[in-house]
Amino acid sequence: MDERQQRAYEALTDAISARGIDVAAVEERLRAQRVETPSWGYGNSGTRFQVFTQPGVPRDPFEKFQDAAEVQRYTGICPSVAIHIPWDRVENFTDLKQYAESLGMRIGAVNPNLFQEQEYKLGSVTNPDPAARRIATDHMLDCVRIAQEVDSTLLSLWFADGTNYPGQDSFIERRHRMLACLGEVYDAMPRTMRMLVEYKFYEPAFYHTDLSDWGISLLTCQKLGEQAQVLVDLGHHPQGTNVEHIVAILLDEERLGGFHFNNRKYGDDDLMVGSINPFELFLIYVELARAEGRHEQANEIAYMIDQSHNVEPKIEAMIQSVMTLQETYAKALLVDWAALEAAQQAGDVLAAHRVLTDAYATDVRPLCAKAREDLGTATDPIGAFRQSGYLQRIAETRQGGVQAGWT
Repeated sequence: MDERQQRAYEALTDAISARGIDVAAVEERLRAQRVETPSWGYGNSGTRFQVFTQPGVPRDPFEKFQDAAEVQRYTGICPSVAIHIPWDRVENFTDLKQYAESLGMRIGAVNPNLFQEQEYKLGSVTNPDPAARRIATDHMLDCVRIAQEVDSTLLSLWFADGTNYPGQDSFIERRHRMLACLGEVYDAMPRTMRMLVEYKFYEPAFYHTDLSDWGISLLTCQKLGEQAQVLVDLGHHPQGTNVEHIVAILLDEERLGGFHFNNRKYGDDDLMVGSINPFELFLIYVELARAEGRHEQANEIAYMIDQSHNVEPKIEAMIQSVMTLQETYAKALLVDWAALEAAQQAGDVLAAHRVLTDAYATDVRPLCAKAREDLGTATDPIGAFRQSGYLQRIAETRQGGVQAGWT
């Protein structure tokens, strides 16, 4: 850190210590924070109307890992990358694993694609056609094998399954079909692997969605077994949903398996993390930070970003989101838990709320810059990345071929 940053850091840590908070313990937890970035976040993406291209976008999974390694280079807390099959299918996954390791990276969650085949018009694992369900189940089984090959312990599942009209299909029969397919996949997983079951309340089916909310996802996981856990995507809720309440309940049930961090204004917008409602993100992290000392399972939660960068530079957008997660976690770690609990027990509503807003209002950027410096990365990640010339180099070298994208 330069002299100005050092002064800001010292002033902040003095103020934190005055609150009775152990600065060294906070910094240790910040250095231990881990966030996974998604391979598809480095490819071309867009809206329902158009996919927008950018210079230097990766043409294959190997180049995606190159870009992800840059994000790790400047933030220090995201050494793994989630992959999507078949978007990231390669001839030899051992080669991809070894290439990732050569960059100081590793392969994280494996995500099957269960929504882009013609056979899935009426659903994948809930489809009334057993042949379509067989295709979906075999694809998930293939992803289990891929995960084992690359030493991944996470199978991350999202389904577009649902119906558009009343009477189109039986709710109960669709649930039974899903449980049968997922049960076969669950039984094929090694004991070291977890199945993360994501939910979404609408889209692309508009009458009903088979996994529409956290409750149905939780019930599904409970049917399958302890290795099945709920994955929360911040964009997959109706407006006004109290996501932090959902997080707290899932933590208490020890069934919170992971997150897809993003942000939204209207629907599943997949905007940069914390760009619309940063206070909601803080309140979610308050529940997570509080649970770390209470629930062993809280230390196994998979923190993943899931964004669709349509108009912003992809690598910079990813760096920005990682920084936001660092800063939000830091604020949550500054909550005065003793004061909060005392106010809650006394029924002092205003005092309890002020404990949270005091932590939220703290400028933790010097603390995060120090944590990144301790990790050997950049105190100013965006500035350092822009000065590196990496974007210009890949725009020049990645000529020809087909850019990766989600279509």
